[in-house]
Amino acid sequence: MKLSPLAVGVVALLPRFATAWGGFGHITVAYVASNFVANSTTAFFQGVLRNDTEDYLAGVATWADSVRYTQWGRFSGPFHFIDAEDNPPHKCGVKLERDCSKQGCIVSAFANYTVRILDGRLPEPEREIAAKFLIHFLGDIHQPLHTEHVARGGNGINVTFGGVKYNLHHVWDVEIPEKIVGGVGKEHPYTEARQWADSLTEEIRSGKFKASSQSWRKGIKFSNPELTSLGWANETNSYVCTTVLPLGPEAIVNQELGTSYYEKAAPVVEAQIAKAGYRLAAWLDLIASKINNQMAGDL
Repeated sequence: MKLSPLAVGVVALLPRFATAWGGFGHITVAYVASNFVANSTTAFFQGVLRNDTEDYLAGVATWADSVRYTQWGRFSGPFHFIDAEDNPPHKCGVKLERDCSKQGCIVSAFANYTVRILDGRLPEPEREIAAKFLIHFLGDIHQPLHTEHVARGGNGINVTFGGVKYNLHHVWDVEIPEKIVGGVGKEHPYTEARQWADSLTEEIRSGKFKASSQSWRKGIKFSNPELTSLGWANETNSYVCTTVLPLGPEAIVNQELGTSYYEKAAPVVEAQIAKAGYRLAAWLDLIASKINNQMAGDL
């Protein structure tokens, strides 16, 4: 469905600029992952990332969003999303051949940087970069509007949240996650992110996510990271039809989203953050295990 020019403004002229989950969400995903990875994985990635503290994943979780605005990292901008040319709410779905741009997309980038970190011939700084991108992109792929084309992933849909004007993408990135926890310190969100991650970890281990989390790692094919990430993208994109734009793009323009809309969206956001962290842990475990096995075989 196409939005009218009045609804989207000059969105066609705007670049993608929102960051999935904001810094707070990405850092939370990283902390959830650090709660689930094997000890050998922790040791491996602390070495790769040159950080032997418990913040070794969280400390680089937003790196990819910062570097994309530098001269060196500008190439990575398209890697943060895939633009599904579907028709929400009537039809949702991601198709790699149709939706991944010539410059690349989050699905192809996730596969590429998985291959690169596994390549023992690459210099350590290159493998460090690959790790940083992977940590971030796995979070991105679980934000529904990073898998949707409509109005540049919602960046061009004006709404309000708590009486303040935002765009829809920003509301999903920042406002909903931060409202779930009751507010976040803008300068240093690590304390709140650590607390939320620990809470989500308990929900995965013994709470409301215990049953559903058993399926979160199904479909992971380490031998085919592109197929794996495409599956995640399609799963995430389904929420565009059911939760993000349940009545279509036009119906949400200029609407207040801080009340009943929030009540329906918050459980999805919470589950997606938890799911992303849990899956990130699984993927990092697979990477570390393969590399450690390769190293042991070389001895």
